Amino acid sequence: MIQYTVRRIILAVPVLLAILTVVFFLARAVPGDPCKSILGEKASAETCVRFAEKHGLNKPVVNCIQSVKPFAFGECLVNPQETQFFIYMGTMLQGDFGDSIRFKRPVMLMLAERLPMTIELGMAAMLLALLVGIPAGIISAVRRNSAIDVITMFGANIGVSMPVFFLGLLLAYFFAVTLRGTPLALPPSGRLSPGIVPLPFYTFYELAVDPGTGKFFLYQFIAKSYIVNSILTADWVVLRDALRHLILPSIALATIPLAIIARMTRSSMLEILGQDYIRTARAKGLPPRKVIMKHSFRNALLPIVTIAGLQMAAILGGAVLTETIFSLPGVGLSVFEAITSRDFPVIQGFVLIIAFVYVAFNLIVDLSYAILDPRVRLD
Repeated sequence: MIQYTVRRIILAVPVLLAILTVVFFLARAVPGDPCKSILGEKASAETCVRFAEKHGLNKPVVNCIQSVKPFAFGECLVNPQETQFFIYMGTMLQGDFGDSIRFKRPVMLMLAERLPMTIELGMAAMLLALLVGIPAGIISAVRRNSAIDVITMFGANIGVSMPVFFLGLLLAYFFAVTLRGTPLALPPSGRLSPGIVPLPFYTFYELAVDPGTGKFFLYQFIAKSYIVNSILTADWVVLRDALRHLILPSIALATIPLAIIARMTRSSMLEILGQDYIRTARAKGLPPRKVIMKHSFRNALLPIVTIAGLQMAAILGGAVLTETIFSLPGVGLSVFEAITSRDFPVIQGFVLIIAFVYVAFNLIVDLSYAILDPRVRLD
């Protein structure tokens, strides 16, 4: 397994490099001028020239190849090291995501502040999808063609077909407007209610951290994860409020993965329940619960784990719409704002992190095969 893991990690490097390249050119292919997007339409030509020189946008994207300019938006340079692409790849490979053009802040610091929100939302949505989708799929398979099977699969089809932005607005209107003033009312936006301020855990432990060090980013990451931070500081008011703010966006984001997991669980269970060894187990008089959970569900786990891993990675993509609808300061909202303002360093850094998480989840799913099924030999 160690050899397989190392091999997969090595193979992931060219994938991430390809993603870096594609993101670089796609970001610059978006119509619009970064100067006009950030400074406003009334920015003068002289101001935009100084703006482009300050942020290196006056240089060509790539160097000329035999007097042909496929991607060069400026004059050709003899030295390719002075192109935007070479500078961009060099800084990214060194772990430096650069500074945001719009906010004039390090992208790494923005990641430390925004990524915890997306992780909390993604984990909550995935937990909800697993806790509801797997039991629903098992019940549907065991009671095939019954009323509960028809209702469950009908609900799953609706869940797959309903867009996140529509369901999110519907939930926000119902729980924040229709149920306003009732015990069932839920906050429609934000991470915390006004007036509630979490205590950073490194202040709680009296840790003196220099903002210029990498350790500061780690502490900032944990401090911005309000659920983890409130547990470390025993601030149960913040924990309760943060969880209440996660309910609606988690439901909206979990609907599609929940429906897909339920349908995949039902399909896998039906295939296993028709096997000869299941009929033999029932003929031997084993309890139905043992037959279903130990002999059927355990052997149906591989496709379920595969689809769950893919859905967990896909949740990060769905977080863009969810965070925008519920005004959550996460990676999704940051990417949306960066695209609209042509903030290239933020787009590149945040998309790279999303791609890295996607690759990591695929690796975890592959490694889990050998644990779930001893017949699988990864090496």
